[in-house]
Amino acid sequence: MDRQTEYVLRSMEERDIRFVRLWFTDVLGSLKSVAIAPAEVEGAISEGVGFDGSAVEGFARVFESDMVAHPDPSTFQVLPWRQMERGTARMFCDISLPDGSPSFADPRYVLKRALNRAAEAGFTFYIHPEVEFFLLRELNPPVPLDEGGYFDHTTLGDGTDFRRDAITMLEQMGISVEFSHHEAAPGQHEIDLRYADALTMADNIMTFRVVIREVAVNQGIHATFMPKPFSDFAGSGMHTHMSLFEGDTNAFYDGADEYRLSKTARHFIAGLLKHAPEITAVTNQWVNSYKRLSGGSEAPTYACWGRANRSALIRVPQFSPGKSSSARIEYRAPDSAVNPYLAYALMLNAGLAGIEGEYELQEETEDEVWRLSDRERRSLGIQSLPRNLDEALRIMENSELAAETLGEHVFEYFMRNKREEFEVYRAQVTPWELERHIRVL
Repeated sequence: MDRQTEYVLRSMEERDIRFVRLWFTDVLGSLKSVAIAPAEVEGAISEGVGFDGSAVEGFARVFESDMVAHPDPSTFQVLPWRQMERGTARMFCDISLPDGSPSFADPRYVLKRALNRAAEAGFTFYIHPEVEFFLLRELNPPVPLDEGGYFDHTTLGDGTDFRRDAITMLEQMGISVEFSHHEAAPGQHEIDLRYADALTMADNIMTFRVVIREVAVNQGIHATFMPKPFSDFAGSGMHTHMSLFEGDTNAFYDGADEYRLSKTARHFIAGLLKHAPEITAVTNQWVNSYKRLSGGSEAPTYACWGRANRSALIRVPQFSPGKSSSARIEYRAPDSAVNPYLAYALMLNAGLAGIEGEYELQEETEDEVWRLSDRERRSLGIQSLPRNLDEALRIMENSELAAETLGEHVFEYFMRNKREEFEVYRAQVTPWELERHIRVL
């Protein structure tokens, strides 16, 4: 028995844990859970827990349905909202086939493959996300909890202590928070998580969404990570800061460069810009995601980069001289309803492709890109991001990078599921159409 397993067993006894939830995600990023008793935990860690993979989105076909969930003991955490009497804990799982081989349908394994590729090149991939979400009094139609704006200090009634309670709960689960604030739209909030390696952060984001919803329910309100629930207000993004480290050295930093960016960083940015249209179907996987990426706002619509330019897809934040460890880039496309495992795998591999291919980085864009003409953007070498899910899927369909990163099973299932989503959406008659046309046509 290794030390991590010993720690789990000891913690369960000391904290009177009576249920352990085994967590994993399907291909679309929905959290799945199965609960086991403490007596079963040691066996689950050593041998896994079998389940019917055909019942989980994108995992297996009926004739190949048997799968095994292997708890990762390093992810053991007690759930703070289930501590009234007998405690409940959780562990994230890796999914395998009965013969012990990894399941290619497991999003966590997709990310692990990408991280192994980075490790072979000597890199560790770190992530720091800014997660936005809405708090609502009512869900349908949505009614914002408050009328606050950007950085406002608001009195929120039932939600006055929401962010404080949520952050306290996150930190009880070992998830460090950097800061939080009210966002631009009524009822919209942001909590930024302190940087961690990409696998840990993907697990943290899945946990974050559970915590936010639990705190909301406990306060009699609702939380949603829907990218754009209101036509008239900004949507919820998940701006993601990224850096590569070689040991303790930030591979993105070069003190002699005008922008303090190393060649590695420049190639990485160039890779992201070149491949951005191919990966947008995953970083923005819902029909509603493209209502946020609609132009005329801080949500990016074009593949360009800049420093102070918040209309750019990639921003290079300024940092204090001497703090080379803070050198990073910010990728602004993802929304907070993303599957973080798949998105981070694609973002990493796009950047690594730039490093391996020594892609040349285009000039910095200082203008508000959406105000430029198509001719001006073409002259600057700026690509457009897809305008809707259908266009994103058509681009991704021909992407070798996406197919290789996701693997055949995840790639094919994701494409099929998202095509169906768009076709159902396309067939809907919307309130906007009725209001505009029913009386005059």
